Amino acid sequence: MTETIDEFLTRSSADVEDALRTAAAAEILPRFRCLAEDDVDQKSGPHDLVTDADRLAEKRLTEALGAMLPGSVVVGEEAVHANPATYGALQGDAPVWIVDPVDGTRQFVHGDDGFCTLVALAHRGVVIASWTYAAARGQLATAVRGRGAFLDGEPLFAGPPAPGRDLVVATSHPDYTTDEQKHSLRVLWTDGIAPRPCGSAGLEYLAVARGELDAVAFSWEAAWDHAAGLLLVEEAGGTHLTRAGEPFRVTGGNALPFTAARDAATAARVAALLRTAP
Repeated sequence: MTETIDEFLTRSSADVEDALRTAAAAEILPRFRCLAEDDVDQKSGPHDLVTDADRLAEKRLTEALGAMLPGSVVVGEEAVHANPATYGALQGDAPVWIVDPVDGTRQFVHGDDGFCTLVALAHRGVVIASWTYAAARGQLATAVRGRGAFLDGEPLFAGPPAPGRDLVVATSHPDYTTDEQKHSLRVLWTDGIAPRPCGSAGLEYLAVARGELDAVAFSWEAAWDHAAGLLLVEEAGGTHLTRAGEPFRVTGGNALPFTAARDAATAARVAALLRTAP
């Protein structure tokens, strides 16, 4: 009898964690604060960086995860950069591992520990499980749909924000946004909202799930940046909405910007503001 994905996760979640730790120990941490100039390249521009750690960690994870779940495919940030057609696997019927080997590459390059490795498992557009590993901080957050969210084995519960204070919202960093995207996010510069530029998307989602950040508002939809964190927030009691008032879809076609927040009321408030952008 064919094993279901739920059965696979019950049996193999620890193996996924081991694959993450192994990839980070072999390819990421040895290069942290030890990068040579020729270890870093630009992709689309000076703020869009890639390192040997990104490429080699993704290669290692792709091999390990693909072998772990026969019939699955891997959609990794660097593989899609090399061949954009591979992103189409998100629309297929096979289980998909969504991988960002180093989320927060700029922080990694500058010797800041605010980076992480993101892995999510999705099937037919639904994210089923996620792993957020902040290797330099020794933190691992996990979530399985319907089973809760955890940080280093302890349950996460975002909870509502304290009443009467401004909502802190991490937004797309200005270095990574077009003028049009900046304009669409400018509606958050208003009474009752305290926006700030985001760092690593994965760590911002973790902050929402921990109840340390009220919401995020992002203007791009690359699945590797969002899949793991969105499930983490959901399983911690939060939710996410696009500008159209619909849940974010990892398969794409979302009305942007979108928000993920620590509770439904906060998500609705931020999404309502985003809808007012021209």
